[in-house]
Amino acid sequence: LDIALMAPDAKVIQKITQNVGFRKVELKNSLITVNGSPILLRGANRHDHHPRHGRAVPYDFLKHDLLLMKQHNINALRTSHYPGQPWLYDLADELGFWVMDEADLECHGFYDVVTQHVEPAPYLDYEGSKEEFFPKATQFTSDNPEWHDSYLDRMVQMVQRDKNHPCIFSWSLGNESFYGVNHVAMIEYARSVDDRLIHYEGDIKAQLTDMYSYMYPDQDRLKRHVEIDGIQDGKWQKPVILCEYAHAMGNGPGGLDDYQDAFRKYERLQGGFIWEWANHGLLHKDGYYAYGGDFGDQPNDSTFVMDGLVNSEHKPTPGLTELKKVFQPVRFEVESGKVLITNEYDFIGLGHFSRSKLWVKSKMSLLESGKVGIPEVKPWETVELPLPSLTQYQAHDEEVFLHISFNLKEATKWAPASHKIACHKISIDKESTAPALSTITQAIDVKESRTGVEICGAEWAIKFDRVRGYITKWSHGTDLLEADTATRAAIYPCFWRAPTDNDKDSAVNVWKDYGVHRMTSQLRSFQVQKDNDSVTVKTVTYFAPPVLGWGYDITTDYRISPEGVLSMKLDLQPKGAFPKDIPRLGLNLRLPKKLNQVNWFGRGPGESYPDKKHSQAIGIWSSSVDGLEVPYDVPQGHGNRMDTRWVRVVDASGHGIRASRRDQNTFDWTGSRLSDATIENAKHPCDLVREEATLLNLSAKVAGVGSATCGPGVREDLKVKVEPTSYEFVLERI
Repeated sequence: LDIALMAPDAKVIQKITQNVGFRKVELKNSLITVNGSPILLRGANRHDHHPRHGRAVPYDFLKHDLLLMKQHNINALRTSHYPGQPWLYDLADELGFWVMDEADLECHGFYDVVTQHVEPAPYLDYEGSKEEFFPKATQFTSDNPEWHDSYLDRMVQMVQRDKNHPCIFSWSLGNESFYGVNHVAMIEYARSVDDRLIHYEGDIKAQLTDMYSYMYPDQDRLKRHVEIDGIQDGKWQKPVILCEYAHAMGNGPGGLDDYQDAFRKYERLQGGFIWEWANHGLLHKDGYYAYGGDFGDQPNDSTFVMDGLVNSEHKPTPGLTELKKVFQPVRFEVESGKVLITNEYDFIGLGHFSRSKLWVKSKMSLLESGKVGIPEVKPWETVELPLPSLTQYQAHDEEVFLHISFNLKEATKWAPASHKIACHKISIDKESTAPALSTITQAIDVKESRTGVEICGAEWAIKFDRVRGYITKWSHGTDLLEADTATRAAIYPCFWRAPTDNDKDSAVNVWKDYGVHRMTSQLRSFQVQKDNDSVTVKTVTYFAPPVLGWGYDITTDYRISPEGVLSMKLDLQPKGAFPKDIPRLGLNLRLPKKLNQVNWFGRGPGESYPDKKHSQAIGIWSSSVDGLEVPYDVPQGHGNRMDTRWVRVVDASGHGIRASRRDQNTFDWTGSRLSDATIENAKHPCDLVREEATLLNLSAKVAGVGSATCGPGVREDLKVKVEPTSYEFVLERI
């Protein structure tokens, strides 16, 4: 669109060119549609932020953000909570985003005013609190006639400036400003000049806006909203979106797949916007990213501004990697040995992908590779992906996996050719079995004293402290395990992890009330038994926090073979008034610092948790111990790896230990030089002090991460319940 200002003699004085587009956005069949087709929002909330310039974001930095969004399968953004710079919309038009353009209006602080001396009833959830207290705050804000023109001006300025951008599908009246007559004036004006849909979460009943909008519901509440709100005679009149969900603070968000499954299940539920895109840290002269309180500022939001899918440098976090996988627009399912694919694009087929890449891999080698054609499939249709026969691998003596990858055929404005959009991994063989302990008979020597036991083979030795009941040292020419200075044990039960941001305001308080972070051990019995082919050390300990009336009775059988293979079987019986759940169930091991190289067979290469694992594929991975750390802007628990078959920790010569789980095929583990206490006490990465050792945790089970800083916590079935249980690990020297 060219607009020119001309003099009377037809001379052009000024000319402005703006790209425009044509599409029809409307509610059709009670759904948000574009050109008659429903859309699914895979969105993120975006604030203006730059680590050095604050709110002043250069064009190239803004473009980098949007390119990164597209490359991670994000198709929508909400300009929370003010309109963006003009070129944001130019880029969104060009790259292909649905934009919810939001007015510069927020009055959230008045909620604190009206609740200052009132404690909300404990039975009220967020929605109940809104209905109880928002009307009281409205008298000062959205029903205040003195503020009428200020409200209306914000809508006029936004609509008039941005109205020619086809990327904008909805005008949003603002954020958390309650709901009153001033909003009605904004709606009336917008409808008088433009036919785009209108959004506002504060219109709880969707009386005048075009959609129901909610923030941070758990799955039960989301189900109620979709199945009840606005339903008349079994039909709904308006769709539902989540303007904010899956609070991406620190090590999170967990449970993204649950939301995406709900978006697929309920036609009425048309997606939403993750909170939020980026951390808001500002680069400090000492090299870390500062947040609320670091500048002596009061009041402040502390770490609550560090809640993004990218860090303060706008580099991807593990949360964004997980989001890409969950948001991928091709869904894979396996039914009766067939691989079905669903095209979850709203308007296009899959012709922009090159032939699907296939790899057949065992745990140690590539068995076959190739490509298959991708069939034509219309939006939201499901077809079978034609695959070659894989029956020859079903009797393979190792686990075998089929990898499938969908990559761009040609370069686009936002990604190069071969950029991966979607992928999937399928197991096509039986699960691996636990390693058998050796039955070879070699000499084992047992040396006992009043305070210790040393069990020796031809080239190895394991020492026990019989006063405390734990292994203190394992050597094989050189030390493989060494005693921790605090516990005085080389292997020690562990039910704690350094808290994550999503633990801190909920679960961690309960865990600490129960003393899970400071449990100690009391030895009840210690027995040594030498058989023909092994030595067994059996201990019974009571593992409990000081003073409090609960703990675990732990019976541990250490079985040591002639080759020095160590099997540890733990049987746990909780006693007393114990908590419902704990962060993890496992063992802490302390290894010499020189054992600093790791490889493992399990999910990788990044961290994974029960509710944040889909982006991490099962395979053989390797890293240095330092490379396992996740450099969150705010230090917190991190680095768990799931579904592990074995992990090896070795020195530069390849000597070290191999850990596996005997009673089940998989386990969780972390490797680091950072203790849980160090991580918990650090405000910034520069505060972290590394141990002169390698700290290895092996866990039978680890809790998910959730998004409880502002939203639901960990799903019940993904918590670590306190109940009678047992597990067994095997350590081998290599």
